[in-house]
Amino acid sequence: MALPGGAKALALRAARVIPDPILKRILPRRLEFVVPPPVSFEEKPVRLFIGPVNFARQGYAWARAAETLPGVDAVAMAYQAGTGYGFDIDQRVPASVYLLSRGWAKKQRSAILSSATHVIIEAGRHIFGDVYGTTVAEEIAALRRAGIRVALLSHGSDARRPQAHIDRVPDSPYADSEWSVVGQLEKESAAHHALMASSGADVFVSTPGMLDDVPTATWLPVVIDVEQWQSSIAPLADDVPLVVHAPSSPIVKGTRAIEPMLRRLVDEGLIRYERLTGVPAKDVPAFFARADIVLDQFRLGDYGVAACEALASGRLVIGNVTDDNRARVQALAGTELPIMQATIASLETVLRGVLADREGAAALASRGPAFVRNVHDGTRSASALADFLGVAR
Repeated sequence: MALPGGAKALALRAARVIPDPILKRILPRRLEFVVPPPVSFEEKPVRLFIGPVNFARQGYAWARAAETLPGVDAVAMAYQAGTGYGFDIDQRVPASVYLLSRGWAKKQRSAILSSATHVIIEAGRHIFGDVYGTTVAEEIAALRRAGIRVALLSHGSDARRPQAHIDRVPDSPYADSEWSVVGQLEKESAAHHALMASSGADVFVSTPGMLDDVPTATWLPVVIDVEQWQSSIAPLADDVPLVVHAPSSPIVKGTRAIEPMLRRLVDEGLIRYERLTGVPAKDVPAFFARADIVLDQFRLGDYGVAACEALASGRLVIGNVTDDNRARVQALAGTELPIMQATIASLETVLRGVLADREGAAALASRGPAFVRNVHDGTRSASALADFLGVAR
């Protein structure tokens, strides 16, 4: 029987006083409890720690981008339950260790405070692992006492304001009465905004749309390995094109709203359709390479990692990106975003238009790899980090 929230928190606090060797013996076998060594850095003038979530491999990718700057060593850490999607990471910490091991938390805290010069805290979450013994604000205070410069980084829902998003994007998932976590996300967003305001830390956001919610932040573009995603297969050459949709969150992506229409087009013999779910990260490039069209998201008005991966593959990417966000990309990156615009309501018309003008659609798709090289290969991300790290661009 599951424990209620308050009882679970008490149980977790109590478990943290148990020594690691005993915890390893008494925890269920399904919970991995291998305690990793604390973080360590190379002897360089700037030593950057990023953690603790590595959503879509971005903590690791930003660390590698930072290391292209002079005199920088960077380490990305993430807590994980199971193997996740197999994303690269420098320091992987089992979730059970992150939550329960007081010994690991103490060593990790000591290593960061004594070694790091800069820390980026992702999604407002604890980096020391002492989840039930301290607050993130207290962690920031400890970092500053050690002379470490601190930044907060938002990936999306951790700082997106639900009502404001509903006002901006008519199809916003926050307006979906069946999305049961909206109330919790609203609380988390409010707490993260309070932390940003009270800490005075530098703030980064991973997508241009987040600038609506955190206008004083710096856009830190997501980073894609273009070579990993490139494909020599031309899109839209088959009589019946393959349409692929890979929703990390079907409610957020608008999957349920678009799939009835997609099935109609399949029944008409106009398209083939596949929804990708639970595919390991290493296998996704091959799936995208054989697609003609990749449907991104239709409820956020923004774009992120999945769209960039599909663009790098040279696929025709269709999604809902607001005019404001397209203008931001143009202003900040000096180039247009080559994602074909569609809303839930207009997607059928857009797809039928693609089938009627394959040459024009293929031309738009061909601009994707160059766009990703220009904006999302890590160069602009390193430039965005340079001022925070105090190094030359």
